[in-house]
Amino acid sequence: MDDNDRSIIGFLMVGHGMVHTYELSIPILLTAWLQEFSTSVAILGGAATVGYGLFGVGALPGGILVDRYGSKRLVIAGIAGMGASFVLLSVAPGVVAITAALALWGAAASVYHPAGLTLISNGVQDRGRGFAYHGMGGNVGIAAGPLVTALVLLAFDWRIVTVLLAVPALVATLYGLTVSFDPTAAVEFDTEADRSPPPTLETFTSETRRLFTLGFLVVFVIVSLNGLYYRGILTFLPDLLGDFLTTSVGDVSPGIFGPDSQFAGEFDMSRYLYAGLLTVGIAGQYLGGRLSDALEPDRGLVFVLVGLTVLALAFVPVAGMGLGGLLVASFVLGLILFAVQPLNQATIAKYSMPEARGLSFGYTYLAIFGIGALGASIVGLVLTYATVDVMFVVLALFSFASTVLALFLVSR
Repeated sequence: MDDNDRSIIGFLMVGHGMVHTYELSIPILLTAWLQEFSTSVAILGGAATVGYGLFGVGALPGGILVDRYGSKRLVIAGIAGMGASFVLLSVAPGVVAITAALALWGAAASVYHPAGLTLISNGVQDRGRGFAYHGMGGNVGIAAGPLVTALVLLAFDWRIVTVLLAVPALVATLYGLTVSFDPTAAVEFDTEADRSPPPTLETFTSETRRLFTLGFLVVFVIVSLNGLYYRGILTFLPDLLGDFLTTSVGDVSPGIFGPDSQFAGEFDMSRYLYAGLLTVGIAGQYLGGRLSDALEPDRGLVFVLVGLTVLALAFVPVAGMGLGGLLVASFVLGLILFAVQPLNQATIAKYSMPEARGLSFGYTYLAIFGIGALGASIVGLVLTYATVDVMFVVLALFSFASTVLALFLVSR
């Protein structure tokens, strides 16, 4: 990597980590809000859904803005908006204000992925490694965000915690205003000089038609299916890991803390296994990025999707072999599940035009986080009316269909 690459990736790794830190701190904060306000889980769940929904839906308009106004300023605006939303949370008098603050977070966070990934696609020469390091930064936030939030809540009130969480956004915003790099160093055109006027419905429709070639349409379906797999498995995995752990080793908390300890009732070993799985995802991001350098990204995607399919079918039998089997299955899942992401991103870049990268990532992240959000509902229904074995078969069908479509891309 040259100096320009390093400047871009360093800036984006911070931003990506913060997006997912905030994303996964919200469920931890929900437990504090339930105690603070006289409301139900359903109402607070609806408030969180507003924020998460805008996080996915806003990716498409965010992508359009990226192509018009540039990636850097959109990334900075998104980081500043996320920080502002957590400051607003700290003074929220009730659920309505919390909902409004979470809506601001979702809208601000939604521009990050199309902006950041466009910046890597158009500005980083060593694209595969750039996607890898960028994904690793995101996984640091995924793994550390909920853990850090939970630990700080032990010492401070949730209002102070939300202010503390906003501080890194302020620092990153100031850094973004001072860092300099060439955002189009990896492509032959100057998107900053050739920036179009604000979009109209006609130009949006025209650019969408140009973008949705057969190849990009297939990529869109692939990332939608991957989003269903990702959201479906991660939403219910902590509970599933808890069930497997209980079967394997029983309740270990009294043995660790003593039967009369106040911590025995609060200690949940599955949370730490889940955090470990997400931490392994850092290595998975690096593996996926390196594969996209060593192979054509769609070809590398085939190998990883086959791995996800095999893993979905083998997870229950392997995890049922005892604690060792559960650890192996969990860590392999963390490795492969997150190795998909850099390959997805490199494949999106391969099948889109440089001048429409923001729009392409807007559409695909609408698919991953928007359509993919249905994975939680699908898996929830399966677990309600069927078994864990059936759930993993459904997940295997998602990844198998993705594999067939990726093979079609390779064959072309």
